[in-house]
Amino acid sequence: MQADLTRREFTALSSSGLCTLLTSAVLRNAPAAGPEPDPAEKRLVMLGLNALARAHEMNYFTDGHRGAALISAHLMCADNHLDEKATARIGQLFDLNWAPTPLCQPFPEEEPDPSQIAKIGLALADGRGVLREVGHNAIFAMLAIKGFRMLPAAATPKRIDGVCKLIRAIKPWRDEIEPAPEIDPPAFTDTPAASAFVLREASAAVDRFIGYGQGFTGHMLTFGQALVELAAMGDVEWAEACRVSFRKYVTIVRQGPKPEDKKYNEHKPNPLRPNSAEYWQKRGDHAVDIGHVFKYPYSYYDLLRHVDDPALKKEWDAKAWHLF
Repeated sequence: MQADLTRREFTALSSSGLCTLLTSAVLRNAPAAGPEPDPAEKRLVMLGLNALARAHEMNYFTDGHRGAALISAHLMCADNHLDEKATARIGQLFDLNWAPTPLCQPFPEEEPDPSQIAKIGLALADGRGVLREVGHNAIFAMLAIKGFRMLPAAATPKRIDGVCKLIRAIKPWRDEIEPAPEIDPPAFTDTPAASAFVLREASAAVDRFIGYGQGFTGHMLTFGQALVELAAMGDVEWAEACRVSFRKYVTIVRQGPKPEDKKYNEHKPNPLRPNSAEYWQKRGDHAVDIGHVFKYPYSYYDLLRHVDDPALKKEWDAKAWHLF
């Protein structure tokens, strides 16, 4: 059985591997690049697909996060119509941090085969019922599938094979936990109801984990949203293959922090949100962690778009600063 993935273990996973050391060296010497082009050009998506396809050769956990963050950032900008200043600043953050590194470099020229995108969904479904490292197999798979469909010319066999290897590298985590029988999310095809379920669970998690970090909250959003989005894209079987593992995750989150868990300082209250240029302009040039700063708000805003519940939206607006 896998032990709990503690914050210390998460940090160790995030910092291990020779390629991570090489990446850090490149980051220290990377020149600043120009602003991010129009989101319609999908530059960040291509960089993210390269990263997801190469992550299994590097530090699969942290570099997979980086690839997912690149695609999430593009979608956040495009779906929420972020203005030019916000989009340019987000592009600049990637240029200052990850875009110039080996992780995001182009793959060799190869004939694309979009029919192979389905292999990613099958790799995800192969783990049916097993909870794997806070649901990152589902999160990475959804974003890769969505990215390749946006850029079918990037759907080359080597990239798709790399993503499949990444999905299969995600390890079981607290999988001995049985899902509580009363936890039964709506069908993921019911986008409004499933989105509201995820947002309510994440809202309760904010309060439950105050003083213990908000990683469980953020991954409730990203894991849940990945399954809702997979179903919305028509990949219902792949989404539903993750139902049991998502129920396990909700069960764990509802248990809250353990007495021995380390405490962390909360974010300070902040009226700014990630859909504003000022929010991104105030972030430090290297304050990007491993990508949660992009992944959490993408999932948050995507779920909110599907919910017609003013009270739930107001509840979230009042506490979102804990997460962002």
